[in-house]
Amino acid sequence: MENRFNLIDEPWIPVADVGRVCLKEIFSRPDLRALGGNPVQKIALTKLLLAIAQTAVTPEDDDEWKQMGWQGMADKCLDYLNKWHDRFYLYGDKPFLQMPAIRVADVKSLGVLSPEVSTGNTTVLTESQKEQRVSDADQAITTVVQMGFGLSGKKTDNSVVLTPGYKGKQNDKGKAGSGKAGSAVGHTGLLHSYWLGESISHSLWLNLFTLEDISEMAMYPTLGEAPWEQMPTGEDDDIARALKQSLIGRLVPMGKFCLLADEGIHYTDGIAHASYLDGKADPSASVDFAQKKPKALWVNPGKRPWRELTSLLQFIEQGKPTGFDTPQLRHTMKRVTRTTENFAIWSGGLRVSSNAGEQYASGTDDYVQSEIWLSSELLGSTFLEQLKHEMAQLESGQKMLRGAVVRYFRQLSDIDKSGSGKAQPFVHNQAEKATNVFWQLCERQAQALIDGCDTSEEATQQRQQLRRTFAGYALQVFDQLCPNDSARQMDAWAQARPNFSKYLKAE
Repeated sequence: MENRFNLIDEPWIPVADVGRVCLKEIFSRPDLRALGGNPVQKIALTKLLLAIAQTAVTPEDDDEWKQMGWQGMADKCLDYLNKWHDRFYLYGDKPFLQMPAIRVADVKSLGVLSPEVSTGNTTVLTESQKEQRVSDADQAITTVVQMGFGLSGKKTDNSVVLTPGYKGKQNDKGKAGSGKAGSAVGHTGLLHSYWLGESISHSLWLNLFTLEDISEMAMYPTLGEAPWEQMPTGEDDDIARALKQSLIGRLVPMGKFCLLADEGIHYTDGIAHASYLDGKADPSASVDFAQKKPKALWVNPGKRPWRELTSLLQFIEQGKPTGFDTPQLRHTMKRVTRTTENFAIWSGGLRVSSNAGEQYASGTDDYVQSEIWLSSELLGSTFLEQLKHEMAQLESGQKMLRGAVVRYFRQLSDIDKSGSGKAQPFVHNQAEKATNVFWQLCERQAQALIDGCDTSEEATQQRQQLRRTFAGYALQVFDQLCPNDSARQMDAWAQARPNFSKYLKAE
């Protein structure tokens, strides 16, 4: 095959407010603010870019990292890409992150790999769900995403095995089994978090690990070698085993073996990485390993990532042995706060459902992401303590609203009073609707709430004003869902309407 569409030179990476750019531009244009695409694409691309940066220049310690700066890192990455230019062709004799040996596997349309695309007998509700004509750029992104975010199920042709004697793709009956979920997905969708800076290159520099950091990570004590430099020949050869033990191997895990074809893609399970239940997770994922059974922080469309900030930053509390740990944030936070005045925590992912080993996006499943800006002066244990207090009070306000909506509809429902329970689903749905709308309104003030969690008098006044705003949101939602037009409705409305005086006084 002809070597063509080199990812270093051809535009394929989506960038916010710009469009598509090539790898070379990522490291040479400081005006590129942030990655575009959906949250999963952003995570997969960030992992790839970090793998390139870690391979090109991993500093020894904090001092070397600071001395290098983001510009020094970017220059080293450009030198590296120039050196390995021939390994970044999407098509050819050595296609990027692809395995020519699996060309005997069934060809699937690229649409089956996208949760938002309707294929097979799935109902099409909107035009965006239809399978579209795919460009070279889209095929490049799909390939990168499948390395860690391939979903489990029967779409994977696991009859193809490249390592002789390898049993990892078989079911209990010794036949080809269903595909396994990618290491970056887990069971229902892991939540990933990164630091954001002024530009893409600056953000990559903030998230870069030092050799000192890597030596302290029990999960991945070695840096490792990038797979495009030396690709594995199978699911369990020496290179595959090395990738399972290294940081680079987790950033680009080769979880699916792919090969692009004219009419779609050849697709089978690749390297089987350990899950969080086995004691390993992506550095950007949040897991509490202190539990008897490790507990992961999952994507939850009903609880946007900004509400998980206290869990993400739990490592700030000194001497606390339990809680969620996010190595990507913990190992780099001191460097970030010492060198950067303003920065953000970006968190996101995709919620998926699972049935009989098949993962898919359905019902309330969705992409989620949040971007919360912080300052080096703000971030500390006092800030976290204040934020925990405010979030706990806000949660109590939401529970008051929910209880009020339930009381209102139960008082109006004669069926419910009779004990038949027929009105319960309706009451529950109304309460859920009130909760969801309330949090959507509160999200507008999320950044203001974060900014107001310091110890100044001005911040105290800001928090008091925000509480009045949040209480106003709750009453607004209650009044919208609980009308008071008739005399009977007015009576129920007056008795059930929540009183937030205690919430407004608490400080």
